[in-house]
Parts: sequence; structure tokens; C-alpha cells
Amino acid sequence: MAVYLDCAATAPVDPRVQREVMTYLGIEFGNAGSRHHGFGTRARSAVEKARVQVAAVVGATRGEIVFTSGATESNNLALLGLAEHGASTGRTHLVSTRIEHKSVLEPLQTLAGRGFEVTLVAPERGGWVHPQSILEAVREDTLLVSVMQVNNETGVIQPIGEIARLLQNHPAYLHVDAAQGFGKEIEPLRQRRIDLISISGHKIYAPKGVGALATRRRNGQRLPLTPLMHGGGQELGLRPGTLPVPLIAGLGKASELALAEHRERNAACRRFKEILLRKLRPLKPVFNGSLNRTVPQIVNLTVPGISSEEAIEAVSQVAAISNGSACTSTTDSCSHVLSAQELDEARMEGALRLSWWHRSRQPDWNGFIRAIEGIRGAEDLEDSTEVRLGQAGAA
Repeated sequence: MAVYLDCAATAPVDPRVQREVMTYLGIEFGNAGSRHHGFGTRARSAVEKARVQVAAVVGATRGEIVFTSGATESNNLALLGLAEHGASTGRTHLVSTRIEHKSVLEPLQTLAGRGFEVTLVAPERGGWVHPQSILEAVREDTLLVSVMQVNNETGVIQPIGEIARLLQNHPAYLHVDAAQGFGKEIEPLRQRRIDLISISGHKIYAPKGVGALATRRRNGQRLPLTPLMHGGGQELGLRPGTLPVPLIAGLGKASELALAEHRERNAACRRFKEILLRKLRPLKPVFNGSLNRTVPQIVNLTVPGISSEEAIEAVSQVAAISNGSACTSTTDSCSHVLSAQELDEARMEGALRLSWWHRSRQPDWNGFIRAIEGIRGAEDLEDSTEVRLGQAGAA
């Protein structure tokens, strides 16, 4: 059976998290909004416990956590939710990067259509954005700076701590899409200068369909966010609707486990990465992102002369891998992330993303290599056949 190596798209649910979810699906199934009986009270307690567990990872308070359906919704709420404040104060300039997830880039496009001006900073060729480039893009009327923590395609860690330090004396709000880094790279997100943090449950071994937005207070005041939906007043009035208690409890448990175990988990992932890099040397891969800046769980590489589609199909019996972001896999265009790094077209077309978790087992790397080399062998055979047929026709 193929080894699953696409954890950057979605990760397995930790069995301990699954037990927590099942408890609130089958036993404690009350509505957290029902305050007149024990079922509702226990559901509300589970939600508030999860709020504390999520907040602890980023050094926030319980009252600064808003539960959402995932990082995509959180990104939309963070960016679009500040629009009214920006328009009313004349701060209509936004700064982000060319390598952000589409759930950041598309809301920015929406805001540009509403009269906001957007500056997208290009990355270095190694896939990271220079902090000084962000600072140079900021103006007096800048409302928001949005920079992801870890790139979802390359695994390159962005210098958000340094960016936060450089923005210390500027009033712009700082948003971080932490879908790939929350619960893994702990300390950077605890920087108090970061105002908004988007969190995804299914990247840290919780279920799909749940996430959060951390909204740090400034000088004791809540951030001037306006809701994207209306009706019910839940989650500080920012996210109406009946709370999915089982999913929220699962996110809370996953956050608690991540905080307690992140060092051991990262060590296990680093060991996996070391073996992967050693085993794949015969293929002479080219890495699409500075390896010394990547997280332990993600590698993006190109095997020269091999397209990603060919490689993914060839190794499918050995490992389940991706050619980039699962969120944009319905399009045929090359990765906007790799394009922003100014990589050549052949390198982009051959890009493969391998991503794992701390419990991943090593695949049959010899079989993996044979499968890739088989593509080359088939192509060589096809080329030689064409030559022979051409010679025969000439004769």
C-alpha cells in the first residue's frame, strides 16, 4: 500500500483527537448555545476549554480566539473584516506577498476592486520574503500587512518575527496565515506585534472543517473587524451560527497535544527528511526552496527531465505525493509560488511536493527511484523507436 506523503494538503487525525470528537458527537451532543440544561452547559464548557487550548499555542487569551471553518475563512475574515475600518479612516493600502495562499490573494483582489491599493512583494529566489522588502512597501496609509508563516507549496519559513519587529512603530495591522505552521513552529506566533493569526485544524491532526482566527487586542481594545455573515451573534459577533462542538473540541485537543509534543514531533520529521534527502540523491533532484529555511515536514523538488504528472503516476503504488497545493490543483497553470521565485518553466512543471507527519513510515525509496527512472527508460525507448522508424522511412 502506498505511503501517504501529502500531509501539507491534509493530515491524518490523531487517534486521541478522534476520541475527543466522537465523545461530543455521540455522548455530549448538546448545543453550546443552550444554557438551560446540562447538555448545553457541558457543550459550552468544551468550547471554552478548546478556546484556552488554542490560545495557549500562540500566547493569546481565551477571549481573543474566534472559531471558524478553517484558515480560508479566517483569512477572509481578517482581510475583508478590516475593510470598513480602512475605508472610514483613509487607510486603504494593503501589503502582502506574491507567494501567499489563494485565500489571501483573492480577498486582496476583491479589496482592490473596492478601491484599495495592494502591493505584493516578490520573494527571494530561495522562496522567502526579505523583511526589509516588506518594510519598504509599507506607507503611511497602510492598513494591513499579511505574510504567511510557512509556504504551503515549498515549506519555506517566512521571517515573520523579524517583520513584526520592523513594524513595531507602525500602526498597520499584521496578519499571519499560520495554516502550515500553527502547532509546529511555536515561538514566532507568540510575537505580540502579530495582530491576527489564521489557524487550520486539519493540518495539525484535527478534523477538516474547523479552524480559528486569533485576534489580539491592542491597548486593551478589540480589533475593528466587521463580520462577513450575520445572524446569531456567536463568536464575538464575528461568526454567527451553531458552534460545531465536536470539531472545536477536536481542534482544542489537537492544539494541546501540539504544544506538549512539538519538539519530539519536529525531531521525528527531521529524521524522516534526512533519510528522504539521502535516499533520493541518485535522482539528482533540484530543490525549489532554500532547504535551510524549510520546515521539517515539507520538501518541494524537481527531478530534471521528468514532469510532475508523470512522476506522481509512476510512484503512485509507492507513495501518494502532490505537485503543489491541493487547494489549486483544479487549475492547469504553473504554481504562482514557484513563478514568483522566477524558476524556469521546466522546473515548475516538474515540481513535486512531499509532506509527512511525525508518524509517517518510510516508503520503499528504492521502488520510488525505480519508478522515476522507469519514466526515463520509457522515454529513451520511445526516442530510439522513432529514430529507427525515421531511418526505415528514409530508406
